[in-house]
Amino acid sequence: MACCGNSEKEQAKQLLLEAQTHFEQGDLETARADIDSLRKTFPNIVETRRGALKLHQEIELKVAQNELTKTDSLLQIANREYESLQAKVEADKAALKATPEELTSLTRTRIWRDSIRTQFETLGAKIHYIRQRQKETESK
Repeated sequence: MACCGNSEKEQAKQLLLEAQTHFEQGDLETARADIDSLRKTFPNIVETRRGALKLHQEIELKVAQNELTKTDSLLQIANREYESLQAKVEADKAALKATPEELTSLTRTRIWRDSIRTQFETLGAKIHYIRQRQKETESK
């Protein structure tokens, strides 16, 4: 009985080491999968699962930070496009030349920009939440 328990502990530790290696190599999806496998396969190996929790938080933080970087770049593009289109529409309005198509395009661009901004803010909040959880975990 004790032999099997030690074997499971070793297998769980090995899976956690693999997850850590994948994380360090930047393979975040595989690291996530390793953590999920560890949780499902070894639900009673508490010590290793604690280590997995810390690594899981690091993985989720890195994923969110990567996504935030991409979203920030896209938001900058959307802002420039919206501002450019808005300037043109305002000029056309002043000259009484604004077309319904221009106004529709401006509205669609604003909606697109706003949805990206919402995603950006959500990712920022997620990162903040993960960091708070990490601090709570460290203080325990």
